[in-house]
Amino acid sequence: MNLFEDLKWRGLIKDISSPELEKKLNEEKITFYIGTDPTADSMHIGHFSSFLIAPRLAKYGHKPILLIGGATGLIGDPKPSSERQMITKEEVEKNVKGLTNQAKEIFGFEVVNNYDWTKEINTIDFLRDYGKYINVNYMLDKDIISRRLETGITFCEFAYTILQGLDFVYLNEHKGVTLQVAGSDQWGNITTGIELARKKNDVELFGMTMPLVLDSNGVKFGKTEGNALWLDKNKTSSYELYQYLINSDDSCVIDYLKKLTFLTREEIEKIEEEHTKAPEKRLAQKNLAHEVITFLHGEEEFNSALKISECLFNGNIKELTEKEIEDGFKGVPTFELKLEEKIIDVLVNNNIATSKREAREFLTNNSITVNGEKINDENTIVDKTLLLHGKYLIIRKGKKKYFIGK
Repeated sequence: MNLFEDLKWRGLIKDISSPELEKKLNEEKITFYIGTDPTADSMHIGHFSSFLIAPRLAKYGHKPILLIGGATGLIGDPKPSSERQMITKEEVEKNVKGLTNQAKEIFGFEVVNNYDWTKEINTIDFLRDYGKYINVNYMLDKDIISRRLETGITFCEFAYTILQGLDFVYLNEHKGVTLQVAGSDQWGNITTGIELARKKNDVELFGMTMPLVLDSNGVKFGKTEGNALWLDKNKTSSYELYQYLINSDDSCVIDYLKKLTFLTREEIEKIEEEHTKAPEKRLAQKNLAHEVITFLHGEEEFNSALKISECLFNGNIKELTEKEIEDGFKGVPTFELKLEEKIIDVLVNNNIATSKREAREFLTNNSITVNGEKINDENTIVDKTLLLHGKYLIIRKGKKKYFIGK
């Protein structure tokens, strides 16, 4: 299976600008780029699903360049419904630095910042050297622009597509880039770059988009309760990422294995066969979590995430390190720990039970564990001897509901 066939099998091709691209990818060695605007100082898992195209093509001898949009990020890609809120120059600079370091660390390829070649272009030169080549009617036909015409679109947003086209032209002139790859929502910006290069320099450039990776509800992959899953493990721990991936819907998980891992077709088809026979074992989800987390953070981080998950499931809390406790109980209801209180008072005072009567029922029914140990005596005193690492009191009510006192 050649490169193009592999990309098609994985569902990674939505649009291509020319049929010639297939031959170029299979038979030539080309330089391409993929970019992102610095709306935060870390990429999230949605970026990861797109940026994986870089090592995929590099494996076949193509040269990737990763672009951070220090200039385009100051403008903002038009949103379908309203104007994107601008962020300050200081915030953009901070985000560019964070993304640049992260992109180099995770992917190891050359990273460029479009602010470096855009900052010296004055308004007159921008209009003469770039604006004159792009017809307004051509821009009005862009899907994202046409959808905003009724509600209104500023000239700032309107010009964004030319700025991104400028990037494509510049990278072709200075880095030999002939292909831009992006998510399907960037097709209009890619084709502007192709058009600009054709009219300005009489060269043919190519574009390819990938379908957006969605969950079973049609929501962008990696969006959970309105929050992104960050690639920075200090923002989203490997355990949180593990929990998201291990809970992937059966209807989507094979698609994720194709798009988010480097497992071969034979390996994925074997996993799919075994997963279909026994979906309750979550073999596909386990492989997905292992491949993604080890790629991003390494085997040790994956093993730690797996350990936390197993300890929480089995109730073996005492086996966890302080860091693993902090990662595993992030977002769990927290209360201020007061020593020398009876356990029944701890339960009531911290809303773990609604009354002493209910607390007694929990304790009598062996529904309360403290740091992994069953407690059924309501007069048990919470003192330092009960604490994990001298600071944590982890209470489990029933099988899954946790509370942590510190």
